[in-house]
Amino acid sequence: MSKAILALDIGSTKVCAAIAQPKDEELVVTGIGIAKAQGLKKGIITNIDLAAKAIKQAYEDANRIAGTSPKKAVVALSGAYVKSTNSNGIVNIPNKEISIDEINRVMQTALYNANIPHEYEVVHVLPYKFKVDDQDFIEDPLGMNASRLEVDAHIITAPKSSLFNLNKAVKQAGIEIENIVLSGYASAIAVLNEDEKELGACVIDMGGSTCNLVIYSGNSIVYNDFLAVGSMHITNDLSMALHTPLSTAEEIKVYYGDLKEPKSDYIEIPVIGDEENTHQVSLEIVYNVIHARVEETLMILAQSIEKSGLKDQLGAGVILTGGMTKLEGLRELSSAIFDHMPVRIAKPKKIPSLHESLEDPAFSTLIGLICYGNGEFTLYEIDSNKRLRYKNERSFSDSEEKIEAFEPIASHDKEDEILEELTNMQNFEEQNSSVKGKLSKFMRWLTQLF
Repeated sequence: MSKAILALDIGSTKVCAAIAQPKDEELVVTGIGIAKAQGLKKGIITNIDLAAKAIKQAYEDANRIAGTSPKKAVVALSGAYVKSTNSNGIVNIPNKEISIDEINRVMQTALYNANIPHEYEVVHVLPYKFKVDDQDFIEDPLGMNASRLEVDAHIITAPKSSLFNLNKAVKQAGIEIENIVLSGYASAIAVLNEDEKELGACVIDMGGSTCNLVIYSGNSIVYNDFLAVGSMHITNDLSMALHTPLSTAEEIKVYYGDLKEPKSDYIEIPVIGDEENTHQVSLEIVYNVIHARVEETLMILAQSIEKSGLKDQLGAGVILTGGMTKLEGLRELSSAIFDHMPVRIAKPKKIPSLHESLEDPAFSTLIGLICYGNGEFTLYEIDSNKRLRYKNERSFSDSEEKIEAFEPIASHDKEDEILEELTNMQNFEEQNSSVKGKLSKFMRWLTQLF
């Protein structure tokens, strides 16, 4: 790959832009820009103009350092937007050998079979289990001899209106969106090793105002969830409990945030509304406030893991990342709340960079976006552009033609005839609703045949 990669993580507390370029056959981060988030709340854009202003500031800072200005970005999508579902697809293999065309066809079939609301757009189709004839748990079916291929896929969708707002904010900053990636998926790419993927792991990115949870098993994500709570809630709690300004509460959290044991010391802090005067507070109160909020957050996340029904498949346990993980004692408290499952605090994988700060857990999503742009993703997936991506390839083909998400692909000589018949049936369906059942049956037959 020869072009520069622009990654854009639009978070609730900060907007980060990073530019990575290939140098001496390796990827190097040459520029990074960080701006205070504006027009965003709990991962959702609430003001397009303010969000665009923050994005532009981060982008221009990264450009200034890198000395280059890529115009297309890989952009993170907050879990606050998304809904997900699992679906199944089956196709026949006419040539008895599974090619990339058959893999694409079976994934398109799984997508077609999914019940996706009209107002939602597909962001990812991630296959997590292949079956070849009667052989289950096939890791990679490419090149295998078979008469039938089956797939179970995890499909992530987002409201069209939310994607439009995201695209508009990014475009106002002078950037085009090249790909949209679920932030939890990006974080998983940045922190998981191959053993953890194989054993099964839950990755939780604990950010400023949100927690994004994904469960990774084998080849892919099989479950994702979102919690609108983050480290800023601890700051708010401290501000209210100690009657001190938010800026002071943030400093207390950073310097005295400790979940291991309370301390008996006292500190002097300014009074909210009268910052010239100070009062004493016990660090034990600080401990109790932080502990209560973090414990509640972890308990809700533990309930989400239980709800997934996949807890028994998490051989590698829970991997925590994000800015909130810098609290001392978080790993021990998490292990107790997660029924003594293995818990690891993870930094993102190292990418050569001029900025040591990128090794901070707060930048896991940003690093994951860079890795995604460099070709590191699930073995196969249909991305936000409705194209099949697979290992060592950037897209299904070199052409700019998109693969439509909801239309099975026909590649035989009778394609025109079949599509004409399908069009006639669809026109007739508009005139007479009684043929809906026949149309549905015909579409499913068409999918299985081709």
